[in-house]
Amino acid sequence: MLSDEHFMRQALRQAERAFESGEVPIGAVVVSDFQIIGKGYNQTEMLQDPTAHAEMIAITAACQHLGSKYLPECSIYVTVEPCVMCAGALRWAQLGRIIYGVAEPKTGFGRLGAGIVHPRTLITTGLMEEECKALMQEFFRKRRG
Repeated sequence: MLSDEHFMRQALRQAERAFESGEVPIGAVVVSDFQIIGKGYNQTEMLQDPTAHAEMIAITAACQHLGSKYLPECSIYVTVEPCVMCAGALRWAQLGRIIYGVAEPKTGFGRLGAGIVHPRTLITTGLMEEECKALMQEFFRKRRG
């Protein structure tokens, strides 16, 4: 059976794509019945769109795949804690689970409390935290130069 770690590795692959494109390296995958139905990585610079976050792109792809605006039976794996905007979108999509790797104390939704996501959504934090954190640190170390 495929594990949470397997799907977080897939989200990390998406984050690596963002890194290679010069974007903040955040990746996300949406999973239904142990199958990836949506994936995304940050593309805000490439698309010149402040809403082109990994989660938003993955949610859109998953909704299109299922033909539904609701994803209550789905899980999203994100390398970094979603921001408030993405948490709001996750609430509206009614995701069953949110699993993220590393906390984001400055912009993560957790600083406002878990009430921002749907009340039935289960939240798991810290999955493969070191790997997710290392990619972010490498990106910002290279950026600062």
